[in-house]
Amino acid sequence: MTEEFHRIRRLPPYVFASVNQAKAAARARGEDIIDLGMGNPDSPTPPHIVQKLIESVQNPRAHGYSVSKGIPGLRKALAGYYERRFNVKLNPDTEVIATLGSKEGLANLAAAITSPGDTILVPNPSYPIHQFGFIIAGASVRSIPATPDDTMLRALERAVRHSVPKPTALIVNFPSNPTAYLADLDFYKELVAFARREEIFILSDLAYAEIYFGDLVPPSILAVPGAKDIAVEFTSLSKTYCMAGWRMGFAAGNERLISALTRIKSYLDYGAFTPIQVAAVAALNGPQDCVADIRALYKERRDVLIRGLHAGGWAVPSPEGSMFAWAPIPEPFREMGSVEFSKLLLKEAGVAVAPGLGFGEHGEGYVRIGLVENTQRLRQATRAIRGFLSAHGVKAPPSSASKPESVES
Repeated sequence: MTEEFHRIRRLPPYVFASVNQAKAAARARGEDIIDLGMGNPDSPTPPHIVQKLIESVQNPRAHGYSVSKGIPGLRKALAGYYERRFNVKLNPDTEVIATLGSKEGLANLAAAITSPGDTILVPNPSYPIHQFGFIIAGASVRSIPATPDDTMLRALERAVRHSVPKPTALIVNFPSNPTAYLADLDFYKELVAFARREEIFILSDLAYAEIYFGDLVPPSILAVPGAKDIAVEFTSLSKTYCMAGWRMGFAAGNERLISALTRIKSYLDYGAFTPIQVAAVAALNGPQDCVADIRALYKERRDVLIRGLHAGGWAVPSPEGSMFAWAPIPEPFREMGSVEFSKLLLKEAGVAVAPGLGFGEHGEGYVRIGLVENTQRLRQATRAIRGFLSAHGVKAPPSSASKPESVES
């Protein structure tokens, strides 16, 4: 009776645990830790959404069980969003389901469509649920490159030729967590053509659809003609409207996949609390200036973070989307790996980041830095990091020496 349970045995030790423990211990000692390791929005939910929740929760009729598929008005609101934003028409009765955040939807769809021994194609590095949802369900995962380009497409072709059994599904996530990569519609067209030819399902995670900073506006894979034959897409209100704790997400697309998710969820839950669903309708159908404001806030934070790190000699690429920077570990620290580097940065600079190893073996050599503090705290963090880097012999670029502090961070 001491042997570990089968599904638990398939899960490796939690990579983030040692960093989280060090963070908790530092705070217990009274140290001021700037936590950039979590992807937890720190801004309040827009007031009109909160007000709709308050209004709805005061109705006793809303206190009973809801429906796991989502109330009709919410599914119609999501279909309306897809038509406005992506020019994609969805049937709210057969092609849309509400989920308890996109993470729950991904995990339950994995359980619904996976047989033990199935092969699933997952980018590496990627958000952990993308692979572990299927691993828990009994599948084998084959890693592919995470970049939305010919490298991924060639790897997919090889995977189909050399995987036994043939892969049944592919996960994609753009804008990506943790890498912040963005994909364009042309890439999705090639991906859809490949999946239709090989009869492979695509599960697209579009949780960061509205957080982008450049000219490339993230598209939906469902905008590709024929995509609904093989694809389902997950979205979330967590980042778009700063509603992470509300746990409101969606799946949309292929009727067969939506039907499978609907059926399994009907056995597992009664859906989100009805007032939360009503407030989610207000978010999707209400004024959208708050979305632009949230996007501008993350862009400002990105600029502060990247300028401050560059001034210290840490050449971190500027992300074009998501709420993260994917940072290669500076040269003097490369050999220690992402976990030990994260712990050292926490100890000496008081800044917490997420080790790249936690997102897959190919995340080693990187850390993920979240844009989850205000600009003042980000400036404080970059000053501390610059001091840390300088103490270890990392030199700032010559041009930064003459610039005033206010420009740099």
